[in-house]
Amino acid sequence: MNALLDVVGVQTHADFSLILTFENNEVRRFDMAPYMSQKPWSRLKEPSLFCAARAEMGTVVWPSNIDIDPETLYERSVALAPCQV
Repeated sequence: MNALLDVVGVQTHADFSLILTFENNEVRRFDMAPYMSQKPWSRLKEPSLFCAARAEMGTVVWPSNIDIDPETLYERSVALAPCQV
């Protein structure tokens, strides 16, 4: 079992991906597109709402009390090489 790593930074992109920085300084890309048809994330299809993402309490949160598990963010994301960041 991997140790739980907190998200300490997030950048959003128009393709509904997130560039995440974890507390160990690892940078990873998470694709939110597959989640955009599911509740509660379907409300994030509005670009201004999706872009309002922020790192808080160890994960990514949006207005209207929308969030996602940090375990999911880490386990289903792809590590980025330093030149990809």
